[in-house]
Amino acid sequence: MSVRQEMPGRLLRLLSLLQSRREWPGGELAERVGVTTRTLRRDIDRLRALDYPVESTGGTGGGYRLGRGGRLPPLVLDDDEAVAVGVALAAAASVNPDLGESATGALAKLGQVLPARLRPRLAAAGSVAVAPPRGVPVDDLPDGVHADGPARDAGVGHPGVDPDRLALLAGACRDAEVVSLRYVSRGRGTDRRVEPHRLVLAEGRWYLSAHDLRRDAARIFRLDRMRDVTTTGRRFVPRPQSEDPVAQLRASFAAATYRNTAHVTIGLSESEVRRWVPALPGALEAEGPDRCRARVSADSARLVVQYTAMLTAVAAARGAAVTVDAEAAVAEPLRSLGATLSATP
Repeated sequence: MSVRQEMPGRLLRLLSLLQSRREWPGGELAERVGVTTRTLRRDIDRLRALDYPVESTGGTGGGYRLGRGGRLPPLVLDDDEAVAVGVALAAAASVNPDLGESATGALAKLGQVLPARLRPRLAAAGSVAVAPPRGVPVDDLPDGVHADGPARDAGVGHPGVDPDRLALLAGACRDAEVVSLRYVSRGRGTDRRVEPHRLVLAEGRWYLSAHDLRRDAARIFRLDRMRDVTTTGRRFVPRPQSEDPVAQLRASFAAATYRNTAHVTIGLSESEVRRWVPALPGALEAEGPDRCRARVSADSARLVVQYTAMLTAVAAARGAAVTVDAEAAVAEPLRSLGATLSATP
C-alpha cells in the first residue's frame, strides 16, 4: 500500500503546508489545516511515526518545521504546478540529451498519477521546443512577426504567460487546429488566424512558430503579446517545415534591427571572427574568403559599443583592416574608448 493510501487527506494537506514554508507557528498551521492545536499535535505525532522528520520550534506558542532526512514526503502540486513540471520535463528532454531518458521517464510517471482532466494538458507538453541560450546579453527580443522591424519594450523584463493559454496553444499544435488571436505589436493590434506548429522557449520568453494565414507565410509570435486566443475547431494538414522552429527563431533574432546599429567590416574570414566572438547581438556574414561584415544591433547603445569594440580588438590583434559605420550614439563612445586606450602607457 502506498504512503498516499495510508495517510488521510488531512495529513497530506499538513505535509504540503510544511513543505511550502521554512517554519510555521503552531496556531497558524492548525488554522490552515482546519483543526485545533491539540489535533494538530496528534497529526504531527502521526507524521513522525511514519518517519517524517517534523521538528518543533521555539517562540510564542511554539511551531513546526520539516527537517532533513527520514522518508521523502509526497509531493503535493496544484493543477498549474503539475502541468508546469510536465512542461519543464519535456523541455529538459528536448534540450539536453544526457537528461532525455530520465526526463522522459519522470514525465511518464507524472502522467500516470495526474487526474484525467490534466492529462491532455500534460500530453501537449510534447509540443514544446527549447532554444539554448545565445550567450549574449538580451535587452529585447524580436517583435514576434518575422523580420518586421525593431522591438520597443527593452527593459520591461519577461512577462508571465497564462498557463491556460500555454496549454491551449500546445494542444492546438498537437491537434493541428487553427487558432484565432489578436496580436499586439508596436502599439497596435491585428487579428490573426494561424496554423500553430511548435511552442518555443527562448531567453525566458515563450514563442509560437506558426503559419499566418493572413500573410500566407511562416511567422514567430510572442505569447505575451497575444490577446483573445481561441481555437476555431477547424483542423488543417500540417505544412512541410522549411526549417526547425528554433532555427527559425534564431534567424528572427539575427534579422531584427533595433534602436542602435553598427556595421563592422573586418579583413578576416567569417570563421576566424566567429571563433573569437561566437555570439553577436546581430548577424555575421562572409564577404569573401578573408573578409566578413558584422551587423551589431540592440536597443542598448552600450551593448553595441561593447561588441563593436570586441570585433575591432580581434581585427587589431591579427593586423587585419577594420572599418566601422555607426551613428553618433555608438560612434562617439567608440572614439572616446579609442582615445583612452591610445593614451594608456
